[in-house]
Amino acid sequence: MTISMGDPDVFLVVDVQNDFCPGGNLAVPGGDAVVPVINALAPRFKHVVLTQDWHPAGHQSFASSHPGRKAYETITVAYGPQILWPDHCVQGTPGAEFRGDLDIPHAALVIRKGFRPQIDSYSALYENDRTTPTGLAGYLRERGLKRIFVAGLALDFCVRYSAEDAKREGFDVVVIEDACRGIDVGGSVATTLAAFAALSITTTASSSIA
Repeated sequence: MTISMGDPDVFLVVDVQNDFCPGGNLAVPGGDAVVPVINALAPRFKHVVLTQDWHPAGHQSFASSHPGRKAYETITVAYGPQILWPDHCVQGTPGAEFRGDLDIPHAALVIRKGFRPQIDSYSALYENDRTTPTGLAGYLRERGLKRIFVAGLALDFCVRYSAEDAKREGFDVVVIEDACRGIDVGGSVATTLAAFAALSITTTASSSIA
């Protein structure tokens, strides 16, 4: 199946940052492999939005903020379960920067997320408390954008939450699988793909996009 592009389409590129790529503090296996795929896709879209994880030092989601806890353990916080992560994408550090080989000069908007010290943020549309919006949904509606193509890191966390929230907000959503990579914590990649199917979120390959 070939998917044709149109004016109401937007390319949402999620968290292609140094810390999520090999050598980074929270490296997604093969994370750097998404860059050439995303670079090849981006010129096909008139509208592109980037997201950037942007944590203050000592963020609540960091294992280092909880003495005696280890990365990838789960704790309960005010808004529910929270996986603890290695320190990553700390504001102003090299790890928080976009990959140097990410080449999308026409991207119109960067959404920074996770900058509130007590709330983690996976989704491009909402913080993890599920009530604090980033403003992206309003931006897309004002510009008449209706279908969101999602790529980036990591498939089973920030891409998943972004895709699901976009679908719930009434947008059509397409996840480009070969332009994503997952962390896979406890089978989370398989759970993500099952969730996409249940929500009628389309998954496709970059080769299917005209």
